[in-house]
Amino acid sequence: MADDKEILKEIWDGKIPICFKLAENEWRSSEPEEIYLMVSRQSYFPLVLEKVQRHFAEYVSQTKRHNEVWLDYNGTNLKWHYPIGLLYDLYANQGPENQSNIPWALSVHFDEFPGDLLHCESKEVVESFFLSTIKEADALKHKGKIINEMQRKDHLQLWNGVKSDKFEQFWSMNKKLMEASEGEGFMSIPFRVYQLDKPFIQKLFQPFSESGKKRTLKDLLEFTFGETISSSKLILIQGIQPSMDTPIQWLSEHLSYPDNFLHICVK
Repeated sequence: MADDKEILKEIWDGKIPICFKLAENEWRSSEPEEIYLMVSRQSYFPLVLEKVQRHFAEYVSQTKRHNEVWLDYNGTNLKWHYPIGLLYDLYANQGPENQSNIPWALSVHFDEFPGDLLHCESKEVVESFFLSTIKEADALKHKGKIINEMQRKDHLQLWNGVKSDKFEQFWSMNKKLMEASEGEGFMSIPFRVYQLDKPFIQKLFQPFSESGKKRTLKDLLEFTFGETISSSKLILIQGIQPSMDTPIQWLSEHLSYPDNFLHICVK
């Protein structure tokens, strides 16, 4: 891939200001103050909730203080295994020109864990999910050749880079996963398309046509939905509204989340 380090660093440094508030039916006597955090778009909620849990623990019943914490936004339960930036873009981001949901206000729960969420009892569960997703992405890009040639310490370097928010640590290893032949690109683009209240869509899509022409974001979305996308639709990747003419290979190399998938929101 091209050495566009400034772009990669800009994407990596994306943060979301979040206001965490204890759910009204869960505090015992007095309402606790909210806690505000600047959270990495690339991270996952189980990696950032320890401080939030400590802040609110004294305000909930003693028998529930060590329960598994979960979050909701306006009544929608948030999946911990989705990157935080993806969750914000899907549920709260109204576009680059609209800042109405900044900070992002989330409700914190210690009780009544919902049946539609996966349990996450430790950070090791997040690590396992993250690495399995990276392996899936490399299977699409390189038939799994790159990730399978890496050692366990290399996998840990990728994970620790995400967990500790260390750009250099992560990208010095991840650049191997982004290698592509000039004029060919990846075998397939790892992508998922998200819409409100629908399962995500994932299909096989090659970045170049049979004639060697670069395929674009517009091509991918038309392939995904089987029709032309309305210009009124808001398309978000990493909080950015990219041009529909952007080559999908470039987007995959530069705007993928650390799990190596392009997570595309269509609203």
